[in-house]
This record gives sequence, C-alpha cells and structure tokens, in this order.
Amino acid sequence: MLTSITLASASEIRQQILRTAGVQFHVAAAEIDEARVKYDMLVQKSDPADIALALAERKAVAVVEDDPKCLTIGCDQVLALGEKLFSKPESKSQAQTCLEALRGQTHQLLSAAVILEGTRPVWRHVGVVSLTMRDFTDSYLDAYLERNWPSIQSSVGGYKLEEEGVRLFSCIEGDYFTVLGMPLLEILLYLGERGVIEV
Repeated sequence: MLTSITLASASEIRQQILRTAGVQFHVAAAEIDEARVKYDMLVQKSDPADIALALAERKAVAVVEDDPKCLTIGCDQVLALGEKLFSKPESKSQAQTCLEALRGQTHQLLSAAVILEGTRPVWRHVGVVSLTMRDFTDSYLDAYLERNWPSIQSSVGGYKLEEEGVRLFSCIEGDYFTVLGMPLLEILLYLGERGVIEV
C-alpha cells in the first residue's frame, strides 16, 4: 500500500495546482544542473520531449527516498521554437530578446512528468501545447517588461499566462495545466488508477 507522495519541485504554481486538486503531498525541492543536462542532450541531438523527460526524472531521482511505499513526482518544462530551446530569463534584457524571437511565431511548451515508485520509474508523460504570439508592438513589449519584471523571471519564455502574459498571444492549443508546467489531468488519472487518490 502506497503511503506518501513527494513533489520534487520548488515551483509554487505546481504545488498550488496539485494542492488545489485535493492531492496530499509533501515538497522536496530538487537541485540539478539543468543547463548542463540541456547542453549535453542538445549536443546529442535529443528532441525537446526527451530533454523534458530527462530533466523531470533527474529531479525526482535527486530527492527520492528508498521507500517502495512512496511515489515521487518530478516535473520539468521546456520551450521549443523549432530546434531552439529557451530558458528562464536571467535579466530583463534576456526576457526582451526571448520575447522578440517568439513574437509572431508559434512555439511549443512541453511539460514532462515522471513518477518513481521507490527508486523505480513507473510512469512518464509529456504534455505539449502550441502557442502563437501576436505581433505586438515594441512599445507594448517595453511596457509589458516594465510592469511584469521580475515576476516573469521565474517563467520560461518570459511570460505567465495566469498573469498579463496571456495578452501576448493570439492562439493557444492545448491544456492549460500543461502551460503552467504540469500535465495535471494525466497525473491525476494515473494516481486514480493506482488507488492513491479517490476516483
């Protein structure tokens, strides 16, 4: 019988959406060298979905306890524009450069989740959302960055759909929770199938 769930993520939004869904869990924030993992996998010409899964699994492994009664959930998200991956902006100028590259284009957010039972991976999923940015003006971009920095520093791509970032887009195709960084519906279905949560 499974006794506990650990979320290997410091992300407040991931914690919030899982908690709001009525799932009881505790948090163990994972520290991994994401930039190194991405670089190594890009050199090997790995696709974005595989990179997202690798990051999610490494986060879960980093905090896992050798307890077969515990499920550990690792999540990560990558933003892909063609073959180029984008990361969280470290400065306002990086956010501007990123948003200028995404402007008028369609990019994908890939949110991966990996679940370990004890130390063994038992479930993987990658949710994909396609987002088309409108061709906003330079003046709007400047004002947007002024109003939303540093909040967007914690978000890949330099936007948050749950905030003003939604105004950057003309079309979004896919699941809202996947945009937020967690394929929540699929996770809940798995937990229900395992009898971990009531269905």
